[in-house]
Amino acid sequence: MDKITKDVGDIQSRLLNHRPIINAEIRYFVREFEEKRGNRENRLLENLNKMVAETNEQMPSTDVQGGNLGMMPDLIKRLEAANHMADRVQQRELEAQQSTQMQVNMERLKEEWADFLKEQQRLKEEVDEEHARAVGQLSTHYSEKKMDLTKFSPL
Repeated sequence: MDKITKDVGDIQSRLLNHRPIINAEIRYFVREFEEKRGNRENRLLENLNKMVAETNEQMPSTDVQGGNLGMMPDLIKRLEAANHMADRVQQRELEAQQSTQMQVNMERLKEEWADFLKEQQRLKEEVDEEHARAVGQLSTHYSEKKMDLTKFSPL
């Protein structure tokens, strides 16, 4: 009886206790996420480090506390002008991308419209052919009826 109880408990824990499977999936997801994200963050940090190093090389060494405070307003104005120019460049790039996308969409729509018109022309021709066949069949049918009438009618 104890063995049956133990077996039933084992079966119940396997069927109803999903913790081991869920924990394994969580560990796998976290490991994959950290590997992929870690590489991206490393690249971003390397790029930032390069940018900081380049900026440090390009910036003249100034002693802000040593009396070069007169340069600060001029420096701020130049930074604001540079930011303004960068914003304008970004805006132009965005407009160019949107314009390009709009042109691509217009070309696609023109192609779809041309395909639609071709399909409509094909369908029109099919209907015209079907109509011509039906007219021919009706003409034949009525001419046969007319012939039958003339055979049987005394004139």
